[in-house]
Amino acid sequence: MTSANEPRIGVGVFVMNSEGKFVLGKRKGSHGANTWALPGGHLEFGESFETCAEREILEETGIQIRDIQFLTATNSVFEAEGKHYVTIFMGAVVSNDSDQPQIMEPEKCTAWEWASWDELRAEGQLQLSSVPNHTGKELFLPLLSLIEQRPDFRV
Repeated sequence: MTSANEPRIGVGVFVMNSEGKFVLGKRKGSHGANTWALPGGHLEFGESFETCAEREILEETGIQIRDIQFLTATNSVFEAEGKHYVTIFMGAVVSNDSDQPQIMEPEKCTAWEWASWDELRAEGQLQLSSVPNHTGKELFLPLLSLIEQRPDFRV
Protein backbone atom coordinates (compact mmCIF):
# COMPACT_ATOMS: atom_id res chain seq x y z
CA MET A 1 0.00 0.00 0.00
CA THR A 2 1.42 3.37 -0.96
CA SER A 3 1.15 6.31 1.35
CA ALA A 4 -0.38 9.57 0.17
CA ASN A 5 3.00 11.18 -0.46
CA GLU A 6 4.59 8.32 -2.42
CA PRO A 7 4.68 8.47 -6.24
CA ARG A 8 2.31 6.17 -8.12
CA ILE A 9 2.97 4.51 -11.46
CA GLY A 10 0.63 5.29 -14.32
CA VAL A 11 0.72 3.76 -17.79
CA GLY A 12 -0.47 5.73 -20.82
CA VAL A 13 -0.72 4.07 -24.22
CA PHE A 14 -0.41 5.55 -27.69
CA VAL A 15 -2.80 3.19 -29.52
CA MET A 16 -1.98 3.80 -33.18
CA ASN A 17 -4.06 3.13 -36.28
CA SER A 18 -2.88 2.76 -39.89
CA GLU A 19 -3.32 6.51 -40.47
CA GLY A 20 -0.71 7.35 -37.82
CA LYS A 21 -3.29 8.62 -35.33
CA PHE A 22 -3.81 7.53 -31.74
CA VAL A 23 -6.70 7.34 -29.29
CA LEU A 24 -7.25 10.34 -27.03
CA GLY A 25 -10.00 10.55 -24.40
CA LYS A 26 -11.69 13.20 -22.27
CA ARG A 27 -11.28 12.34 -18.58
CA LYS A 28 -14.13 12.41 -16.11
CA GLY A 29 -14.37 12.02 -12.36
CA SER A 30 -10.83 11.69 -11.03
CA HIS A 31 -7.91 14.09 -10.98
CA GLY A 32 -7.53 15.71 -14.36
CA ALA A 33 -11.28 15.83 -15.02
CA ASN A 34 -12.16 17.49 -18.34
CA THR A 35 -8.62 17.12 -19.66
CA TRP A 36 -7.63 14.99 -22.64
CA ALA A 37 -5.44 11.96 -22.02
CA LEU A 38 -4.27 8.68 -23.46
CA PRO A 39 -6.08 5.55 -22.37
CA GLY A 40 -4.29 3.79 -19.55
CA GLY A 41 -4.27 3.41 -15.82
CA HIS A 42 -2.34 2.23 -12.78
CA LEU A 43 0.31 -0.44 -12.90
CA GLU A 44 -0.80 -3.31 -10.66
CA PHE A 45 1.51 -5.24 -8.34
CA GLY A 46 3.67 -7.70 -10.27
CA GLU A 47 2.34 -6.56 -13.66
CA SER A 48 4.59 -5.83 -16.65
CA PHE A 49 4.20 -2.55 -18.54
CA GLU A 50 3.02 -4.52 -21.59
CA THR A 51 0.39 -6.49 -19.67
CA CYS A 52 -0.88 -3.32 -18.01
CA ALA A 53 -1.14 -1.56 -21.39
CA GLU A 54 -3.05 -4.45 -22.96
CA ARG A 55 -5.41 -4.81 -19.96
CA GLU A 56 -6.16 -1.09 -19.61
CA ILE A 57 -6.81 -0.56 -23.33
CA LEU A 58 -9.26 -3.44 -23.47
CA GLU A 59 -11.01 -2.31 -20.24
CA GLU A 60 -11.30 1.34 -21.31
CA THR A 61 -11.80 1.20 -25.09
CA GLY A 62 -12.71 -2.40 -25.98
CA ILE A 63 -9.81 -2.42 -28.47
CA GLN A 64 -7.32 -5.27 -28.69
CA ILE A 65 -3.74 -4.18 -29.34
CA ARG A 66 -0.49 -5.71 -30.61
CA ASP A 67 3.19 -4.76 -30.97
CA ILE A 68 3.26 -3.24 -27.49
CA GLN A 69 6.49 -1.44 -26.64
CA PHE A 70 7.99 0.96 -24.10
CA LEU A 71 8.46 4.51 -25.41
CA THR A 72 9.51 6.79 -22.53
CA ALA A 73 8.60 7.95 -19.01
CA THR A 74 7.80 11.27 -17.34
CA ASN A 75 7.56 12.67 -13.83
CA SER A 76 4.49 14.77 -12.91
CA VAL A 77 3.44 16.40 -9.64
CA PHE A 78 -0.23 17.35 -9.35
CA GLU A 79 0.25 20.17 -6.84
CA ALA A 80 -3.45 20.91 -6.18
CA GLU A 81 -4.31 17.25 -5.62
CA GLY A 82 -1.12 16.42 -3.71
CA LYS A 83 -0.37 13.55 -6.10
CA HIS A 84 2.90 12.52 -7.73
CA TYR A 85 2.97 10.21 -10.77
CA VAL A 86 5.65 8.59 -12.83
CA THR A 87 3.97 7.82 -16.15
CA ILE A 88 5.22 5.04 -18.37
CA PHE A 89 4.33 5.76 -21.99
CA MET A 90 3.79 2.71 -24.16
CA GLY A 91 3.10 2.38 -27.87
CA ALA A 92 0.87 -0.18 -29.55
CA VAL A 93 -1.06 -0.83 -32.75
CA VAL A 94 -4.74 -1.73 -33.02
CA SER A 95 -5.06 -5.43 -33.82
CA ASN A 96 -7.93 -4.75 -36.22
CA ASP A 97 -7.67 -1.40 -37.98
CA SER A 98 -11.45 -1.12 -38.33
CA ASP A 99 -11.89 -1.19 -34.52
CA GLN A 100 -13.10 2.06 -32.98
CA PRO A 101 -12.76 2.97 -29.29
CA GLN A 102 -15.89 2.49 -27.22
CA ILE A 103 -16.69 4.21 -23.91
CA MET A 104 -16.43 1.14 -21.67
CA GLU A 105 -16.09 3.10 -18.42
CA PRO A 106 -18.49 6.07 -18.68
CA GLU A 107 -17.65 7.11 -15.12
CA LYS A 108 -14.04 7.73 -16.23
CA CYS A 109 -14.26 8.94 -19.83
CA THR A 110 -16.83 10.95 -21.80
CA ALA A 111 -15.36 10.74 -25.33
CA TRP A 112 -12.71 9.06 -27.47
CA GLU A 113 -11.26 10.45 -30.67
CA TRP A 114 -8.28 9.91 -32.95
CA ALA A 115 -5.53 12.55 -32.87
CA SER A 116 -2.11 13.07 -34.41
CA TRP A 117 1.09 13.84 -32.52
CA ASP A 118 1.40 17.20 -34.30
CA GLU A 119 -2.13 18.20 -33.18
CA LEU A 120 -1.50 17.11 -29.61
CA ARG A 121 1.91 18.77 -29.42
CA ALA A 122 0.48 22.05 -30.78
CA GLU A 123 -2.28 22.01 -28.12
CA GLY A 124 0.29 21.28 -25.42
CA GLN A 125 2.61 24.06 -26.55
CA LEU A 126 -0.27 26.56 -26.40
CA GLN A 127 -1.24 25.35 -22.93
CA LEU A 128 2.36 25.43 -21.64
CA SER A 129 2.90 28.96 -22.97
CA SER A 130 -0.28 30.15 -21.21
CA VAL A 131 -1.77 31.65 -24.36
CA PRO A 132 -4.62 33.95 -23.28
CA ASN A 133 -8.10 32.72 -24.21
CA HIS A 134 -6.81 29.33 -25.36
CA THR A 135 -9.96 27.43 -26.28
CA GLY A 136 -8.40 24.17 -27.44
CA LYS A 137 -8.15 20.86 -25.66
CA GLU A 138 -6.73 21.03 -22.17
CA LEU A 139 -4.25 18.18 -21.85
CA PHE A 140 -3.77 15.90 -18.84
CA LEU A 141 -0.60 16.80 -16.90
CA PRO A 142 1.41 13.68 -17.90
CA LEU A 143 0.93 14.59 -21.59
CA LEU A 144 2.07 18.15 -20.87
CA SER A 145 5.04 16.70 -18.98
CA LEU A 146 5.85 14.57 -22.03
CA ILE A 147 5.85 17.63 -24.30
CA GLU A 148 7.89 19.65 -21.81
CA GLN A 149 10.32 17.00 -20.52
CA ARG A 150 10.89 15.18 -23.82
CA PRO A 151 10.87 17.91 -26.51
CA ASP A 152 12.32 15.57 -29.17
CA PHE A 153 9.75 12.82 -28.55
CA ARG A 154 7.83 11.56 -31.58
CA VAL A 155 5.19 8.84 -31.78
